[in-house]
Amino acid sequence: MSPRYPRAMLLPVTEPPNTSTSDTPPPLTGVLVLTGVMAAGKTTVARTLADRLPRSAHVGGDAFLRMVRGGREDMTPHPTQEARRQLRLRHRLTAHTADLLAEEGFTVVVEDILIGPDLTRFLATLRTRPLRLVVLAPTPRAIADRERERTKDGYLTWDVATLDGLLRADTPRQGLWLDTSDQTPAATVEDILARADEALVTPDRRDD
Repeated sequence: MSPRYPRAMLLPVTEPPNTSTSDTPPPLTGVLVLTGVMAAGKTTVARTLADRLPRSAHVGGDAFLRMVRGGREDMTPHPTQEARRQLRLRHRLTAHTADLLAEEGFTVVVEDILIGPDLTRFLATLRTRPLRLVVLAPTPRAIADRERERTKDGYLTWDVATLDGLLRADTPRQGLWLDTSDQTPAATVEDILARADEALVTPDRRDD
């Protein structure tokens, strides 16, 4: 005869609660490239986004720029051949670092000024998939306001209108473009996470 248990002990087996909802986007994987002109908010947004991900890395192209101490030549509206070479080197170092981190299981958020053909070349250099592109494109007026509030002056040889014009005229309309003029960095990150599929790109591969 099987034992008889009190009714209170005969509890139904229940599944653990499902805490996920259709409104919760899945975690990002692969590499996400974040670009825009100076003072567009790239660094702050990239760091905030990386901090939201469980296993992530933030790679800023400026880190490789600062490695060059002697003989450094920066980009200007009329760059020298050496400045162009150093820019391409910086982009290759950034792409290879991102790929290595992604191979180790990190979701990588890359941020740099990547405009026009430089962006096309950079995306084609990355091996990692999935690959996403987000372009921060606040208005020139918003850029000028933010530049005045920054502790560093990025517009020494450039002016806002010229650089913004190059971004909008010469950069292919791919990935996710966001007008972040009236957004906080946190709101921009929420936008990116909610619209991550719109940021997916599939450039042709090339080896630099």
